Amino acid sequence: MNDSVTNTQEEKIVQINGNRLHVWYIAIGIVCSMLTLFSLLLFFSALWYIKYYGNTGFDSVLYTLFSNLGGVSKGLLSGFCLESVLPTVLIGAVLIFLVYGLNIKKAWVKKIKFWHKTLFLLLLVILFFILAGTKVNVFGYIQKIALQTTLYEDYFVEPSSENIQFPEKKRNLIYIFLESMETTYMSEAEGGACSLNVIPELTKLAVENTNFSHNESVGGFSTPSGTGWTVAGMVAQTSGVPLKGSAGVLENNEYGKDSFLPGVITLSDILNENGYKQALIVGSDASYANRDVYFKQHKTDEIYDYFSAQEEGIIDKDYYVWWGMEDKYLFDYAKEKIRALAKGSEPFACTILTADTHFPEGFVCSRCDDTFSEQYNNVLSCASRQVADFIKWLTRQSFYDNTTIVICGDHLSMDNQYIERNIQNDYERKGYNCFINPIAEGTNYKNRTFTSLDIFPTTLAAIGCDIRGERLGLGTNLFSERQTLAEEMGYEEFDHKLLYSSNYYIKKFMVANSQ
Repeated sequence: MNDSVTNTQEEKIVQINGNRLHVWYIAIGIVCSMLTLFSLLLFFSALWYIKYYGNTGFDSVLYTLFSNLGGVSKGLLSGFCLESVLPTVLIGAVLIFLVYGLNIKKAWVKKIKFWHKTLFLLLLVILFFILAGTKVNVFGYIQKIALQTTLYEDYFVEPSSENIQFPEKKRNLIYIFLESMETTYMSEAEGGACSLNVIPELTKLAVENTNFSHNESVGGFSTPSGTGWTVAGMVAQTSGVPLKGSAGVLENNEYGKDSFLPGVITLSDILNENGYKQALIVGSDASYANRDVYFKQHKTDEIYDYFSAQEEGIIDKDYYVWWGMEDKYLFDYAKEKIRALAKGSEPFACTILTADTHFPEGFVCSRCDDTFSEQYNNVLSCASRQVADFIKWLTRQSFYDNTTIVICGDHLSMDNQYIERNIQNDYERKGYNCFINPIAEGTNYKNRTFTSLDIFPTTLAAIGCDIRGERLGLGTNLFSERQTLAEEMGYEEFDHKLLYSSNYYIKKFMVANSQ
């Protein structure tokens, strides 16, 4: 009797322990399955990112992951789901089933222990992590940010009122950021990489006005580390400093969700201090990538975007294409707001950001022709005509003579598939720039080595400001005879130093009370 009771108790203990072990196996299996799906998603996301964006640097990947993505193009979202999420689910389900769900009654499967199968799955997880990291060069990125730079301590110049003197009669400023616009789209004979000039109107504007070039023809600027995507390009050209993704992670700043580089003095801050009325006009959701936070925090008075255009009747309430509304409506909206700004007694500054030429392949609007076999070429050609028409409209306005216009690409195109199909690997791609009606005059326009950071002091010089020492931020006034930092130390070294970590950058630019 006692032996029977003892056996029963032992059987219960064995059963309880077996049940506990079974629960542990299930828990471990679930965790490993989730890790498998996550590693696969990273791997396919890396493939997708490089396929469409190209090698833009891991800083841009970080920013994409952590910034506000509200208002992102539906085409991008659907492409990501189709090429990253779908294969992750399908391949992940197959792998998990083969490891944990296969019929265990088969003798050869029985011999494979649970831990062996789990170890196999974990090895696959590690492999996918390594492949994903290699694809976006995360390991090279980590290696570089492990180093500290004294670039800012050695070269950064505060854009303070002591270093900037405005003319007695202040000029208006219209600044046009052209999405993905580069000199690559010109013909080979004109310094581009295409057989035919896709952007003849923009080329003509550059020839007839002021263009800073890396060669003897129409040329442009380089986009070093921390400047190669839209909001980073806008920050670089309006402040003379890059947007460092790693610094955002370190400070848990969520890339400008609540506060966007509060310690940086930007073009908007400077113009506000000097009595300018300012507006930002975009055809998308201004909150995308926290652009609205950046411009609001730095004293831009009004921000107009896709939603305000709906409210004001520029487009219908249910209208939505591409990133919101196409550029033909954006330029109409800009005309309306510029007219209103010009009626005021203060000098004004208006910043415009286009979107039709965003990757992939751009947006074909009703004004686009079908001249080229490549859709992107047709969109670029349409953008060139629309900008030229907008400039013609500006020349007919009463305020034009007292207005300087700056036209710059925000960064190089991320349409990697288009670039691979049409551009030779050894072609040196540069961002487009054109200064119309500048007050400043220079002699050193050609064969320059310069970056988007240099556009910041150059813009202030273009509206007549005297800049002590000819440098602001990390940028150099291109109208002056002074060398840029890229010329002084060499582009490669300058680019590397921008990527290195900087305690100065974090403490001065990212701390809310630093300004």
